[in-house]
Amino acid sequence: MEEEASNAALPDGFLDFLKANGLDPSIYAESNSTPRYIRLKPGCEAQIEEIEGEIKCKLEKVGWLPGFYALPPDVQIANSNAYREGKMYGIDAASGAAVSALNISAGDHVLDLCAAPGAKLCLMLDILGDSGSVTGVDVSSHRLAACRTMLQKYALGNRCRLFVADGTTFSLMPMRIHSDPKSCESALEENVTFKEWTSRRPWKERKKAARVRKSGAVHSGNQLPELIYYGRHSGVVGRNKSELYQTFRDSELLSCGYDKVLVDAECTHDGSIKHVQKFEHWGWETLQRRVLDAERSDSLTVLQLKLLTNGFRLLKAGGLLVYSTCSLTVAQNEDIVKQFLEENPFAELQAIDGVENWPSKSGQLPNTLRFDPLTSKTSGLFVAKFSKLAI
Repeated sequence: MEEEASNAALPDGFLDFLKANGLDPSIYAESNSTPRYIRLKPGCEAQIEEIEGEIKCKLEKVGWLPGFYALPPDVQIANSNAYREGKMYGIDAASGAAVSALNISAGDHVLDLCAAPGAKLCLMLDILGDSGSVTGVDVSSHRLAACRTMLQKYALGNRCRLFVADGTTFSLMPMRIHSDPKSCESALEENVTFKEWTSRRPWKERKKAARVRKSGAVHSGNQLPELIYYGRHSGVVGRNKSELYQTFRDSELLSCGYDKVLVDAECTHDGSIKHVQKFEHWGWETLQRRVLDAERSDSLTVLQLKLLTNGFRLLKAGGLLVYSTCSLTVAQNEDIVKQFLEENPFAELQAIDGVENWPSKSGQLPNTLRFDPLTSKTSGLFVAKFSKLAI
């Protein structure tokens, strides 16, 4: 009866959408039994008993995902000292699996092409430790600013840089080499050397940003990416704008591109129970516009393919890319993967290591995975992993 009542609460249009995509409406009845997940920062495991005493709840270790712990969904952690002191942060286990699939190793230069809201960015930096770098990109300046706040809160930004940019056209390489300023675009501003990052921006920059906000201008692909944060060891300090904004030919990307790329693409979020629950407060008309509208869905799939294609272009030969969405529809997942493979002969779909221990299901294409609340006890997520063959 509880399941029927939950399904009845969903609008008919959404139920038809789920049926058309072969999705079980009962996943949205799992909100009270799907755990919330946290990751403890490395080195904080010795404080588990102290943390448990503070939040009055036992942390259940997630056996298939190192560093992750499950909590009852109603447990609040925001007021705990461990959370305030940056010893733990919330991230769904399925999102953790997407990052795990990248096989990040010491020294890797990693690109998170759709970085907001930032939990996966933190996990990447956690894994890297004192080596390599992470570049986070997002088209939304306020959402990327929230990522910056997270990095500072958890003291994880030392090897990270953040750019407000269109992920479909972003072209900057990791700062792994000293570049030749002569090959840079001549339209750059004064060739100043970057000093250590500070939140206090010069008056000139603040005025420029205020004019952009007032005009309502949206960041477009023909603008230079806006660098809003960089850590001391991100490769930016000591460089100049010519080096930072150097352009490369596609053939050069094979040797100097990113070692790993995550494309967690914008989607309809229909796999996220918590996201769908928000429509009860926002109004189901909003769901109609954001999820069910055919024109919106078509524009999203175009965007997803462009993001995946550009992320792969920025990957070095032999590198790995993970494509994920929190949609459970075939159109935004398997269909995108099929089209991408048809258009990119040097892309190869790879098996994901360790999946025999994961509570996931196989997707409709070999080597693809799906997480869902019923099977996995996580938020819904699709994951596919690609390697880039040498030309």
